[in-house]
Amino acid sequence: MPAYSDSTVRLRAPDGAVSLPVRGAADLDTWARDAARLRAGTGADARLVEALAVELGEAAADARGRGPLVALSYVPEPTLGELARIELSPLVADDTYPEVTVDLLQRYLAMPTDRSFRPPEAERRTLPAGPAVRVRHAYVQEPDRDGTGTILETCAYGICPDETWGLVLLTSWRALAHTDALCELTDGLAKTITVTTAR
Repeated sequence: MPAYSDSTVRLRAPDGAVSLPVRGAADLDTWARDAARLRAGTGADARLVEALAVELGEAAADARGRGPLVALSYVPEPTLGELARIELSPLVADDTYPEVTVDLLQRYLAMPTDRSFRPPEAERRTLPAGPAVRVRHAYVQEPDRDGTGTILETCAYGICPDETWGLVLLTSWRALAHTDALCELTDGLAKTITVTTAR
């Protein structure tokens, strides 16, 4: 079977997405200002551009810490800032888990935690890139002593293009009013993932 390093993975970015620089040297402040100006558009208010630049800079720094293949800040309406974060990451088999399967990805993605707001919901899917599991989950972030905190929702796909490695597409957001639309967005993005192998 082809190794992960022999494969090229692509994801079609949705309209309104800003690609975050997750690898290589980058001056994040300069990048964020340029990206904010570009996304806000010509003639945008300077305060809007500055606020968006701060948000994009923080998003890029956060994503770089995880090292995904692709990280996107979804900003369909610049005046409202980032609506969701989208990341595509690899999972490679190792001595502990010598084979990547949909069952393994489901256990990984659908494991309840002490911060789970409700039990995860998992269902199997078939995608162009391979067999997959779709998992919806919600977490309580930064809970106080009473367990009250911000709700973070996620929609994830664990995909098996090959038995030696897998992919995780994860969309996360706090704007609960947009949950249905963001799940639909994630469903559409999962169908755009392609994997090609060097010959």
